[in-house]
Amino acid sequence: MQFYERIREELYGLKSLDRYRVLPDISARNGKDIEVNGQLLLNLSSNDYLGLGDDKAMLEGYGSQFRKSSHAMTSSSSRLLTGNHPLYDQLEKVLALLYGRESAMVFNSGYHANIGILPALCNRHDLVLSDRLNHASIIDGMKIAEAPYQRYRHRDYEHLEELLSEARGKYRQIFIVSESVFSMDGDLADLSRLVALKEKYEAFLIVDEAHGVGVFGERGLGLCETAGMVQQIDIITGTFGKALASTGAFAVMSSLVREYLLNTMRSFIFTTALPPAILGWSLLTLNRQTTMFPDRVALLKLASRLRSELISCGFDVPGESHIIPVITGGNDLSLALAARLRSAGFLCMPVRPPAVPENAARIRISLRSTLQWEDIARIPEIIRG
Repeated sequence: MQFYERIREELYGLKSLDRYRVLPDISARNGKDIEVNGQLLLNLSSNDYLGLGDDKAMLEGYGSQFRKSSHAMTSSSSRLLTGNHPLYDQLEKVLALLYGRESAMVFNSGYHANIGILPALCNRHDLVLSDRLNHASIIDGMKIAEAPYQRYRHRDYEHLEELLSEARGKYRQIFIVSESVFSMDGDLADLSRLVALKEKYEAFLIVDEAHGVGVFGERGLGLCETAGMVQQIDIITGTFGKALASTGAFAVMSSLVREYLLNTMRSFIFTTALPPAILGWSLLTLNRQTTMFPDRVALLKLASRLRSELISCGFDVPGESHIIPVITGGNDLSLALAARLRSAGFLCMPVRPPAVPENAARIRISLRSTLQWEDIARIPEIIRG
């Protein structure tokens, strides 16, 4: 059959470009370590930035609490039918209170949030302006939406203002979308500048804090808290699946926007709700991380030291967060460095196109607050070879 031959040839092409992927055989996780294909490695590819996913005391306590409850292991329905468990209401109330916003909304994943919010809010009469390095889920949301979109140069706010000025008066509404902490480069958006542009041009601003929640801010609310911009951003999205060590995502917003999304957002309406077991755990980890400011300070201090060491060795290491990319350029070199690090006991996964632009492959090191400098001190020397 011609179809099978075609996809076989495409897979062969991916292999020839060093872009072929396979699922790793993960057999065990134990604190900072992970067992992959039978080898115990220091896990530097996880998004468990605060180590909450490996907090055994918290896990055991929650397990005991959950067994005493009458909560089911499944919701068995969408939230608009019978899946809206009381824990949803508790979780959303806590989120709204933490952020000091009118309302919050919980989703099944960050992907569900990003492919649903823009298509619900805009159509062909509107314009979306997106940072060029925004996550693939944001790009997919723009593609699903009927609205035209343009991508401004990464963190180039002069370019963004040019696009805003040119579009003024031509569309019903302009939407600006940006990550706060960019997931592949580890650099930070200038939220003050984005808010100033939003206000000047009466745009609607959406900021994705997927990699900022839990890591930035005194209470772990993200870069928006650090920048003092929680109230000025129209929608702030975040995830439970990274620093908060759970599953799902959330957004905080006005009560009017929440009401509108509840009635129009397809990825919210047409999906089975999260199980109560997950909602209760998310509530626990969310509250716990608000007390972990010293852990956030330690994490960012550790990241700064490793980044400085790598740069002093001559490596191209952008960013200013807990995500540390070592740019290799070629796919083959990223694979070779990942193999070298694995041989030395470190799991640092290579990142290749299409996750990053062409000729921008890298080793992406994700740190967590439970690490010490002694755990990672050898990395610059190993990469240097």
